Amino acid sequence: MRGKKPTKRIIIPDSVYNDKNTTRFINKLMWRGKKSIAESIFYGAMEIIKEKTGEDGFEVFKKALENARPHVQVKSRRVGGSTYQIPIDIKAHKQMEHAMRWLIQYARSRKGRPMREKLAFELIDAASGTGQSVKKKDDTHRMAEANRAFAHYRV
Repeated sequence: MRGKKPTKRIIIPDSVYNDKNTTRFINKLMWRGKKSIAESIFYGAMEIIKEKTGEDGFEVFKKALENARPHVQVKSRRVGGSTYQIPIDIKAHKQMEHAMRWLIQYARSRKGRPMREKLAFELIDAASGTGQSVKKKDDTHRMAEANRAFAHYRV
């Protein structure tokens, strides 16, 4: 390995829930450096969740993250003349990254509502085990299971 490994940035917990994952989620939600808008979207979504479900928005958020976290993924590997999809276990911080990315991506893809509502409904769906982000996780797991025979090609 050449050179030094870059140092990990210290993530400061958010002021409302005092949670690092919330800060990471808001940072991923942010576009063009507009953090205050991303925060208002996130906290607005938490209020909408509280109104719609009657549960604490933060608890729904944590459950949605847990339900959307993939534990394995497939990577392409060329062996001989053919390419195989090889299942690989994912580290815990990468699992969170995938879950957050999918939740935001599928919330953005919903049409016809303000972003805070789209995010709230995607989080509610993910917490209940439905929703596109959980479906994406299930598809990823299914793909890894189907290609389990190629696990011996692991790097």
